[in-house]
Amino acid sequence: MNLKNEFGENKWENFGGISPLIAVFTSFHELTPEIEEIINRETFPVIFAKGKHLASPLKRNRYIFLIIKGAVHGYIKSGGHRITTWIAVENELAGSIRNLWTEQASEEYIESIDPVLAIAIPHEMSRYLYDHFHIANYVGRKMTEIYYKGASERAFICRLPTAKKRYERFLVAYPQLIHRIPLKYIASFLGMRLETLSRIRTSLLKNGVLPEDQVRESADQTLE
Repeated sequence: MNLKNEFGENKWENFGGISPLIAVFTSFHELTPEIEEIINRETFPVIFAKGKHLASPLKRNRYIFLIIKGAVHGYIKSGGHRITTWIAVENELAGSIRNLWTEQASEEYIESIDPVLAIAIPHEMSRYLYDHFHIANYVGRKMTEIYYKGASERAFICRLPTAKKRYERFLVAYPQLIHRIPLKYIASFLGMRLETLSRIRTSLLKNGVLPEDQVRESADQTLE
């Protein structure tokens, strides 16, 4: 997928004049003016409506996305079903995990859960920074560490033997998603039916483990 800058020269007007990606990079290491200039020039904001694909096997993967507003999920198709493999929200990076920072084909889809404002980060720019700046390699390593920890947590959850244990672990590992993401995506992510997740949540409420407002929200989320 080859996106275009639809905002022209004023693309950073609503972002304080600079790419938000610079703040992400500088949280790991101070950047040189040259690196900042490259980031400002090569990255750009993009908008996706709800239910739109940021990437798919049908589109060549050229970008990773910094989510500014909204939420997305990665999923694969199996037997006519969509299986959510990861979820990302504001201030997180979203990209095809199996071919991160490459343009190779992937079986994974990335879809917006609600309207999304993101920063498109070209893989070509990332590779150029890695090839020419030691700082970029350091930042890339720190960011990869975060991805690795996330992948390790997802693998751990998948191996828990019961649906109840998987959801209880989800509450600990992803508290920021409990109110944020419709239940059908959470159920898919945890490898269970939506009805199973609803029963687990009701049981946890009765036992005082889950706040009542979280279960009350499930009725609306189930309809999405």
